[in-house]
Amino acid sequence: MDQTTYENDNTKNCILQSAVPELTKLEPCWLGIDEAGRGPVLGPMVYGTCYSPISKKQDLEDLKFADSKTLTEEQRESIFEKLCGAGELIGWMVEILSPTYISNSMLRRFKYNLNALSHDCAIGLIQRVLDQGVNVAEIYVDTVGDPGKYQEKLSALFPGIDITVAKKADADYQIVGAASICAKVARDKAVKKWKFIEGIETDGNYGSGYPADPNTKKFMSGSLDRVFGFPQFVRFSWSTADKIIQKNGVTFKWEDDEEEENKNVQSLIKFMGKKEECTNRHRFYKERCLSNVTNL
Repeated sequence: MDQTTYENDNTKNCILQSAVPELTKLEPCWLGIDEAGRGPVLGPMVYGTCYSPISKKQDLEDLKFADSKTLTEEQRESIFEKLCGAGELIGWMVEILSPTYISNSMLRRFKYNLNALSHDCAIGLIQRVLDQGVNVAEIYVDTVGDPGKYQEKLSALFPGIDITVAKKADADYQIVGAASICAKVARDKAVKKWKFIEGIETDGNYGSGYPADPNTKKFMSGSLDRVFGFPQFVRFSWSTADKIIQKNGVTFKWEDDEEEENKNVQSLIKFMGKKEECTNRHRFYKERCLSNVTNL
């Protein structure tokens, strides 16, 4: 899996894919969707999809796909090589979502939470496969959020296709297991070959990326800049990162903010204070002998 494009600019999302097998355009296919790296505070999240003719399901079983989390990195790499070697009957596509994109999405003014982001990414992959002429008849998705609502959403967007959204779909459906392998291999490579645009040096041992991992904790504490925070390898939208910054970062206040606050207080006091009565009254009031009422 050549990730040169992403390695050259890991601040942006990147889509990688295989060639589209001709057979998948001619025969009804099943398609699987799964992700890797949803929970970690470090690195990208990757969504993957695989598709193959339904008539070739037995061939996929022979490749022995499984939930990528139950396999070692070497086993995933080996299975991915077999998958690429069966390019005449199976195609794949992955989208690498950079940690910068994830953080900016979740922290923008109009909140774009991780579930919505995940749904949109899966929908985008399905649409791209369809646009390439693949004859998709069945879709299997490892759920994010409520399976029933997610399935209804996908069914409305892709009418005429039989859609199944389920928990642990990567363990129950070979095609989802294949997608899981692609996503995890892509994430492993992205993390291992990460280029720090901030110029920091590391030993490359970030651990799993999950907040509880001792190696992840060590990396985060060692890479924190007390003024500027973390390198963009860290998802700064995660509460884990925020807590560390709040605890160990430098506390400061912009002078402009303080001046603005003083202006606001002064103008509010002035507004609430007693005003002197205007002596130059409009002739409308004078001609009608109207005056202010102080007592009712």
